[in-house]
Amino acid sequence: MSIDLFERMPAPFGLIRYGVAPDHPRIKGIVSALHKVLDKPQVRLLGNIDYGNDVTLDDLHSMYDAVIFSTGANADRPLNIPGIDLDGSYGAADFVSWYDGHPDVPREWPLEAGSVAVLGVGNVALDVARVLAKTGDELLRTEIPANVYDGLKANKATDVHVFGRRGPAQAKFTPLELKELNHSPNLEVIVDPEDIDYDEASEAARRNSKIVDQVANIIQDYALRDPGESRGRIHLHFFENPVEVLGEDGKVVGLRTERTELDGTGNVRGTGRFNEWPVQAVYRAVGYLSQNIAKLPFDEQAGTIPNEAGRVTGDDGAHFSATYVTGWIKRGPVGLIGSTKGDANETVACLIEDFDAGRLPQPENTGEDAIIEFLDAKGHPYTTWDGWYKLDAYERGLGEDEGRERVKVVEREDMLRASHGA
Repeated sequence: MSIDLFERMPAPFGLIRYGVAPDHPRIKGIVSALHKVLDKPQVRLLGNIDYGNDVTLDDLHSMYDAVIFSTGANADRPLNIPGIDLDGSYGAADFVSWYDGHPDVPREWPLEAGSVAVLGVGNVALDVARVLAKTGDELLRTEIPANVYDGLKANKATDVHVFGRRGPAQAKFTPLELKELNHSPNLEVIVDPEDIDYDEASEAARRNSKIVDQVANIIQDYALRDPGESRGRIHLHFFENPVEVLGEDGKVVGLRTERTELDGTGNVRGTGRFNEWPVQAVYRAVGYLSQNIAKLPFDEQAGTIPNEAGRVTGDDGAHFSATYVTGWIKRGPVGLIGSTKGDANETVACLIEDFDAGRLPQPENTGEDAIIEFLDAKGHPYTTWDGWYKLDAYERGLGEDEGRERVKVVEREDMLRASHGA
């Protein structure tokens, strides 16, 4: 058995390299576990391959017994409120890609706002708020490239307001992420004591979930603190439902929210009372959305490829031959990195069952070098696992010169050159 892993970027590790905040080395440590997989002789990495352009579904089926799509989710879920398209309103996913040095986003990011709103109460919202509130020098110890450091060093944000329409017991933060806000000497967390409220369902949620109770306790602890004098301040607002982004001359000048209250079931209802917050930028962090994949069915609302236990299904419910999905493109962008293991087990079990039952058609070209010959014939530059070792060494060398573990290379062409030993 042999497995070829296709990656659109010249470097591997997808979400971990381009979706995890640079000041989260603990999560980036997962790379060590992935290294053990990619080091296996039966696994081959082929990077800088864009499915749909460099290779098609028909191309893959002509060379492989089966194809599994694990493309994740890299776009922002839309938030349909007035003013969301004003200048100064951004998607969190785009900002994350910028500060993570993604080669396909602009090298500069506008950071002129002194007061910023972040919409959402999940870990991505916390990442965005934390990066905005920290100083560029504090983040320089991480792997951020020079363009990101220059941008963050000039960042004018001092107050970052995070808004959630429900209460502390319904927040989707994880305890560790929430606690980490307290680890920076340059920022403080502010919570209005009036936002500490629980109904019967909220209390039940705390009793039934250790994580929910931990999150609620951490938020309560923040609410009990006296304000300090840190440069950066993260304000966690609960029971504030964003209803409009306010603008003047096409630019963001504020956010209007409706005050909500718990209804006894853990959900909230509007009170008819509105607040306006003078902010100059708005980041929506209301969820990720997968993008349509060429030649495959797609559920626009769920942002997933229709499937049955990982087998791709068409409109008629019939299985696509030898075509499977796993991860966020299979079930939607929920859960942590470890949650994908169950998806993968289920999908691979279906693939093996189909193989044993003789349901996988024989590919036209069974040679293991068929894909290499295909790419070479097109003259398309690709990277390999050996190439990653070269790029990794190059990035670590850049970091060593600056007293850091690594400095991430941003430009795609530079990544390709380093991967090929240039």
